[in-house]
Amino acid sequence: MPEEYLPILILIALAVGFAIVNLGVTFLLGRRKSTVEKDVAYECGIVPESNARGRFSVKFFLVAILFIVFDVELIFLYPWAVNLKSLGVYAFLAVLPFMALLVASLIYEWRRGALEWD
Repeated sequence: MPEEYLPILILIALAVGFAIVNLGVTFLLGRRKSTVEKDVAYECGIVPESNARGRFSVKFFLVAILFIVFDVELIFLYPWAVNLKSLGVYAFLAVLPFMALLVASLIYEWRRGALEWD
């Protein structure tokens, strides 16, 4: 059984070794001169207009929560939907509280105004 894992372990060792060798060569041969241009924050070639630590509206975070809730829901519902015929009525009834919680979170987000973008 352990000999079946030997190729995977060799591949992992080669990948880690390659990364360590590349970092070592870069550290030994690379330039370390710091300039003002290197220390400036890079924003896709655009000169920064203000501090990057500005305050964001709470709607950004509500949209992020909404995305996470529905993304996780899809991860759990997809295998359930694929096997629904073989699982039977019990599986359908077992997922109803999960769906109720999901709908409740959608209603909460809707009432908080996360779906209305100004």
